[in-house]
Amino acid sequence: MRLSPGAGAAAWMWCALALVVPGLARADDAALVARGKALFTTVTPACAVCHTLQAAGSAGQVGPVLDELKPDAARVLRALHSGLGVMPSYAEQLSEADMRALAVFVSHSTGGAPLAR
Repeated sequence: MRLSPGAGAAAWMWCALALVVPGLARADDAALVARGKALFTTVTPACAVCHTLQAAGSAGQVGPVLDELKPDAARVLRALHSGLGVMPSYAEQLSEADMRALAVFVSHSTGGAPLAR
């Protein structure tokens, strides 16, 4: 089988991309986790007021202990959108990106399932 002269260069480009893209995804995920961590303690009302989460240094007494619950990111995102029990909805207060960052932070910190890509 003969390859065209440009085929080798294209193959190298795809291999390089395969190595670089996962690294970029990890960097994006780290930025999302950091944004979520900041929001956990600064959004009003702060998640940390009600929830205990070791990664955030919070010891709330109202909501569930997130370290024990280990919610997946989709569950956290639903709670942020709609509220849950005494927890208010954050849909009018936070952007979709910020709610996703919070969900990613909580699931990442507790070992819950991440958001589907």
